[in-house]
Formats: sequence, C-alpha cells, structure tokens
Amino acid sequence: MDIQTLKLRYDIIGNDPKLMLALNKAIQVAPTDLSILITGESGVGKDVFSRIIHENSSRKHVRQGHGLISVNCGAIPEGTIESELFGHVKGAFTGADKNRKGYFEEADGGTLFLDEIGELPLAMQVKLLRVLENGEIIPVGSSNAQKINVRVVAATNIDIVEAVRNGRFREDLYYRLNQISIYLPPLRERKDDIPLLFRKFSSDVAEKYHMPPIVLTDDAKRLLMDYPWYGNIRELKNITEQIAVVETERTITLPILQNYLSYVPTEKLPAVVSDNSPASNQITDRELLLKALSMGQMINEMRGEINELRQMVSQMAQGVQLPQGATQQVAPSYLPSTPIHHDEEEDFMTPEVIEDDAIALEDRERIAILKALERNHGNRKLTASELHISERTLYRKLKEYNID
Repeated sequence: MDIQTLKLRYDIIGNDPKLMLALNKAIQVAPTDLSILITGESGVGKDVFSRIIHENSSRKHVRQGHGLISVNCGAIPEGTIESELFGHVKGAFTGADKNRKGYFEEADGGTLFLDEIGELPLAMQVKLLRVLENGEIIPVGSSNAQKINVRVVAATNIDIVEAVRNGRFREDLYYRLNQISIYLPPLRERKDDIPLLFRKFSSDVAEKYHMPPIVLTDDAKRLLMDYPWYGNIRELKNITEQIAVVETERTITLPILQNYLSYVPTEKLPAVVSDNSPASNQITDRELLLKALSMGQMINEMRGEINELRQMVSQMAQGVQLPQGATQQVAPSYLPSTPIHHDEEEDFMTPEVIEDDAIALEDRERIAILKALERNHGNRKLTASELHISERTLYRKLKEYNID
C-alpha cells in the first residue's frame, strides 16, 4: 500500500517529513512479527499506528482470538494488572468464581497493543519479559504454562530511555520491546500541518451539523501554528469543534481564537492587552495542577532546610562551636550575624505556615482537576491527557480528593 492510500484509509492529515518517516517505517515492519515500540507525546496518534501495523500484517486474517486487543497499562489498578494481562483460574483469589482469560490469551494469534507501557509496575515488567522471551503465560493461581502466539506493539509518552536510566523501567524489557522503534512527532514539530488539520476538523463539523465551515484570519492562523499544543491532535480537534459549534461568526479572528486557547505565549498577545486584562492575568488549570504537584516536594525540602537552620541558629545562640566549614555550607548570607532570640526565631517561617500553604495548594489542585473533568464531560482519559498525567495518577488523585 502506498503512503497516500494509507493516509486516506486512516484519515491521516499532514506532510511533515517526520510523520512520513513514521508511516514508511510502519508499513515496512507491519508484515513482520517483530515487537514495536511507538514513542511520542499524548495525543499524537499512537493508537492509529497500532491499527496500521496490525491491519497490514498477516495477523489481520487470524480466526482464533480477536485480532487487535488494546490495553491501557496506566488505567489498570496495580493489584489486578497481572490477572488482566494473563488471566486467572477459579479460586485464585477472593471473588475469582470462575476461570477468566487475560488479554494475552484473548489476543492469541493476533496483536496486543500495550499503551502507556511506561506505567507498568516493575514487578509486572519482569513477568512481561518472561512472556515475550518464552511465548508462555501462567494465569494467576495456576502452575501450568500456556503457549501463546501474540505480537506485541507497545507505546509510551514518557522518555523511556530516561526511565531506564532512573531504574523505573527494566533495560532488558526495553531492548526486547524496542526491536523496531517508531517516533511520532508532536504538533509543534509539524507546524505546517496544523492549518491542514484545523481545516479537516472544521469541515467534518460543518458537514455533520449542516453549517458553513469556519476559516481563520491570517493572524489567527499564525497563533494557531505557534501555539504549543501540549494535547496535540486530540487538543486541536477538541478546540476546533468547540469553535465551529459555539461561534456564530464563521471567520475566526485572533481575539476569538484566544478565548479558546488555555495557554497563550506572552510574545503572541496583541499590543492592546493591558497588564490588568483577564487574558494577561489568567492562570490555566494545567499550570495550577503542575505547580501544585511540584510544590509538595518543594515544601518537604524546605522543611528539612528550615530544621537545619533552626538547629544552627540555636547552637549559635548558645555559643556552641560549629564544625569547621558548617557556616559556609549551611548558613545563607542573609542570616544576621548576631544571636537571634527564641521569639524572633519563631517568626522565621514556621511549619504551621508551610502546612497552610500545602492545604491551599491541595485545594487549587482539586479545583483544577474538577474543571478539567467538566471540560472533558467526565472522560478520565481525556482529562488525564489534558493535565499531562497518567490515568493511574488521575485515579489516585480522584480517590485522594474523594471526587466521584
């Protein structure tokens, strides 16, 4: 199948060289049985490439099994993931009232797409490696190995090489999965494709709802191309559909477009926007969430540093001789050289103040998650993608904040 036919069949828009390279590689390796690792940010279309690979292989004609099975490793609770992948036998654990096939057995003879493979717990990585090496699975509660014939296509949106360096992903499993690697570029690396995708999505909406298509002014088009698109194609499609349905004007100007973009680079804001305008002061939910997620670690580090400072100041006040070099290593230059009385010391950022800040940050994080869920109509996968966290992390946050 030539590339143009392939693009038409799978509704792929764009001519970027990196995208074309990925398509060519997918077609070349599809007929083989090699394991494939697809890398790229969330929303770039890794699931589409898994279909391309499967449907252009001999496994698409398999009669046993169910062809292509897709599994999101980040969405399965850690306690049940082994049973989900490999199945279980009756009586294996409480509630196991009958034998159950896992995803590997369901996909026998076909292709198993393991999305978000980087979220797989280390203990499961060992078991997955054994399955890939031996072609056998052992259901939970059983001692009998079952032969399976499954081709694995894995995908991740994390820096998997960095995860290997940090010990979060097994090196041997990485090399076993990465027999062939396919990189899908983010939209900000495919700027010329962005207007084409916008036109396609707006035309689809116009055709579906019998309305004229929307068009962009030149300055709006430039902003569209310069926008970072952290949610990539999924985010662009979402925003295009919103604009096409909500706006009565069919010509979309720069101010209209800015109303729908959650992040606008400062240098792209029009000169008429003042420092006090809502557009310049607005902090996005994504920024709030990221700040909240990072502040917890910062607060813990601050507590340790403050305790060291308290201990040091107390020793200074009591005339205790500090170890040689301690002053240069611990005491910052802004500390007074004279002893500090106990009541003055208490005014120096107390743990209670830090706890209050942490509570405020948790409230902001909870609000950010709630708003993202509302924007995505409760769809947790889209919400996790928008917030740039895994679904497993989102589920943990929902439970932590008691969000239904």
